[in-house]
Amino acid sequence: MNRRTLLSTIPAAAFAPLAAAPKIDSSAGFRLGVATYSLRGFVRPQAIEMLKELQNDTVSLKEFHAKIKGDPAEWTQARKDLEAAGIRVASVGNITMTTDTDEEIEHNFKYAQSFGVEGIVMAPNKQTLPRIEKFAKKYNIKAMIHNHGPEDKNFPTPQSVLDAVKGMDERMGCCIDVGHTARTGVDVVGSLKIAGKRLHDIHMKDLAKMMEKDSQVAVGEGAMPVAAIFKQLRQMKYAGCVNLEYEINLKNPLPGMIKSFAYMRGVLAGMQS
Repeated sequence: MNRRTLLSTIPAAAFAPLAAAPKIDSSAGFRLGVATYSLRGFVRPQAIEMLKELQNDTVSLKEFHAKIKGDPAEWTQARKDLEAAGIRVASVGNITMTTDTDEEIEHNFKYAQSFGVEGIVMAPNKQTLPRIEKFAKKYNIKAMIHNHGPEDKNFPTPQSVLDAVKGMDERMGCCIDVGHTARTGVDVVGSLKIAGKRLHDIHMKDLAKMMEKDSQVAVGEGAMPVAAIFKQLRQMKYAGCVNLEYEINLKNPLPGMIKSFAYMRGVLAGMQS
């Protein structure tokens, strides 16, 4: 599917909010990005065209768009493809990291290094954390441990991550998923504050009902306190990414993603006025 064909499948009205989005300066301190899991239904060239339509230049790259177990030459090509489109890979993942061997863990860090990233969004267990810490130090790449809500036996909440990495190198920290965090019943904004310097990444989504996983909607259409989240991040001088992870509408995610970016950019513009 070429760019024209891809975009012709999406109603033109869906692009209006983004076209009208105000310019955002860097005073917020953090960057809006896309977790490319949102575009898992599309191969890399299609995903890149969709990222262009979002006017987005930062991603957290999921392996749908560059296989971890694939040829390292593909990693190089994927990075070239993205950079040619003006898109920087800030992190890779989410990567399951529960096999406690040097070979397995270091392979994932080599994959991350090939993209020049700041960190790896990961789903480890407590057993693998010491080995992950070793390679986080070796490669100077942050471990962004993702909490996955009530169903996650290892790290359901940000606090469970913080408890596990206490005393470890500060590169060992959190990727706080605000949706999964909300579903555990804890305060999302408070969790960000408590994470402090160990907050390395954020997955942004919205829920119509904060305790229901299947109630995801475009950001701004649900109950997620987005303005309070952004205010807290600004207060704590968070300098990482807020990556949209839009998990619904697999075959046609772009309209909802455009709405999400328009809303988030509008919130940031309001904070700066």
